[in-house]
Amino acid sequence: MADAVTTNNSRFDSPSSTGGAIFRSACCAAATLLLITLGGVVISLAIGGWPAFERFGLRFLTSTEWNPVTDVYGAAGPIVGTLVTAFLSLAIALPMAVGVAVFLVEFCPRAVARPIAIAVELLAGIPSIVYGMWGLFVLAPWFAEHVQLPLIMNAEPDSWQDKLFSGVPNGANIFTASLILAVMILPYMAAVFRELFLSVPPALREAAYGLGCTPFEVIRSVVVPYVRRGMVGVVMLGLGRALGETMAVTFIIGNAHGFPDSLFASGSTIASTIANEFAEATSDMHSAALVALGLVLFVITFGVLAIARLLLGGQKY
Repeated sequence: MADAVTTNNSRFDSPSSTGGAIFRSACCAAATLLLITLGGVVISLAIGGWPAFERFGLRFLTSTEWNPVTDVYGAAGPIVGTLVTAFLSLAIALPMAVGVAVFLVEFCPRAVARPIAIAVELLAGIPSIVYGMWGLFVLAPWFAEHVQLPLIMNAEPDSWQDKLFSGVPNGANIFTASLILAVMILPYMAAVFRELFLSVPPALREAAYGLGCTPFEVIRSVVVPYVRRGMVGVVMLGLGRALGETMAVTFIIGNAHGFPDSLFASGSTIASTIANEFAEATSDMHSAALVALGLVLFVITFGVLAIARLLLGGQKY
């Protein structure tokens, strides 16, 4: 068997194998083109955003002042808004996505599981602007009337509830933006979790049930350990989509550049700020500040992927 594998490898590595050489060159060219494109994006963002970093220095990352009239820009508000909405949406969507996947794999009858799975996959393909319009015209008014306003009215003055739920009761705030993001990433995560759970060999499940394990014990002790590497990847991909989402958040977050001081305060994200202002940027410094925001978003996304790689580094395939 080893001789056969060696023979096959030598056949593809042989210079006389024209097809192997072309295939190897094409793969190398694709990988090189990808790296060149990535490097070009980073260099373009760095060059375009350098005037903002040169003028404001570290204050660009720590200040919340964003004033196109005086050409003073600080990215702290959009950066915090991006991180808060992304992690809050992930905290909302992750348990629900796992629950949906477990239900479809373990409890749902087969005749019903397939149509529900198709519906979940269709939800994952809905354009983000549709979610944004639904959030603006349906979720935000309902949330303001039935959730936000009652919480504000019933909170004791100067209490922790008053500080947590303060804000203009119009439904456009950090929390509703996080809800929209959670609704967007939930179907995608649930669909991939389902495929991961289906990849577990049935013999493992049957052996666990044969030992008297409950469904919860099977999921916790057999299924999740078997696919934990893939689950970490799904979580990080969902977080990456939440970090970079633009239009849905722009519709519903309120687009205020300051620090959000409560759960129902208006805010902004890096992507929503770029989408709102890039077409209206009249000065060179305004454009540079927006490009610098794009570079910051790239670094944040790269950092998330690097953390995911570190989390997966000690796990075996």
